[in-house]
Amino acid sequence: MKIVADNKIPFLRGALEPYAEVIYLPGKETTPDVVRDADALITRTRTICNEALLKDSKVKVIATATIGFDHIDTAWCEANGIIWRNAPGCNSWSVKQYVTALLLTLARRHSLDLSKLTLGVVGVGNVGSKVAEAAGILGMRVLLNDPPRARAESSLPATWGPRKFPICGVISTGNPFVDLDTICRESDIITLHVPLNREGPDATWHLFDAARIASLHKNQILINSSRGPVVDNAALKAALKAGALKAAALDVWEGEPDFDRELQGLLDIGTPHIAGYSADGKANGTTAAVRTVAEVLGLPLTDWTASGIPAPPQALEFGIDAAGKTLQEVLAEAVLHTYDISADSAALSAEPGAFERLRGDYPIRREFTSFTVELKGGTPEMAEKLSQLGFKLK
Repeated sequence: MKIVADNKIPFLRGALEPYAEVIYLPGKETTPDVVRDADALITRTRTICNEALLKDSKVKVIATATIGFDHIDTAWCEANGIIWRNAPGCNSWSVKQYVTALLLTLARRHSLDLSKLTLGVVGVGNVGSKVAEAAGILGMRVLLNDPPRARAESSLPATWGPRKFPICGVISTGNPFVDLDTICRESDIITLHVPLNREGPDATWHLFDAARIASLHKNQILINSSRGPVVDNAALKAALKAGALKAAALDVWEGEPDFDRELQGLLDIGTPHIAGYSADGKANGTTAAVRTVAEVLGLPLTDWTASGIPAPPQALEFGIDAAGKTLQEVLAEAVLHTYDISADSAALSAEPGAFERLRGDYPIRREFTSFTVELKGGTPEMAEKLSQLGFKLK
């Protein structure tokens, strides 16, 4: 039995070797010749799994250790008897951490009181719902846009305030979703968490095209950590050059790993597609991929879990002296202790040609739930909010 795996997928080595020959390769080196006699592929988004790669191979299953699966020609695979699976929700907590850190960083840079602002969340799946919940904890008013869910659900209130959090699966009275025009009109900050769909009623390719971006105003901020082509990068660049937006932040880019360097220079934050790259999120993706392969190939690993997640460079236990600080300042101190998003942005700015290396050699980042905070001089509300974000309290 032969399995071909992307060599940048962490925590994988040793799991499958007792049962199969495992070939580890960079995603770009996974060629038709390599996969022709393979039984399974374990991939990331850099391996395009289509007819050109898979025709005449013996591949039975493709497991991508990622939420996204637009790199897989799912229709061709299904028509040719190849089972494919992604890892839905594997890095949703990681993206929650990324966007929370981004919101608090933007608040510091632009002197924003987040509790007085509205966040528009476009795409309310595993990731978007957690981002919306975090925004509610930060005190923001939250608007939700998700046409597929809006069609399927008709009960839940239209907006969430600071203490009412939208969690997938919770049903109450009312419809939680608004249309995209409302998001664009009423949101101070818009964050995108949609899959890349090029066709159909829920197409998201250039969802924010020149016309949509032109409908925004100069005090708004646009964030994209979903897929690069969801935003027309040329139109965004033109809007930023004209001062038509307050700011923008991108973790994903059209044409990546090549991208528009001029656009990068206009952003507040620009990172190399690493929003979901916490060590915990990667471990979740690897776990899902191994279990998929095990199930399809009949290996005794269907309850296998990735282990050995290393500690980050910063202390997992730390203290915050809250005396004289606002709630937002305390939350920012805690969140940015776990993740300095500005450092990732600075690294890409310093080496824009190192996009793939910065992804492949990404440092250890742990999520909020790995950290314990000793809050000194804080209020019960501060402690409650830290706990709601996922921190342990000492």
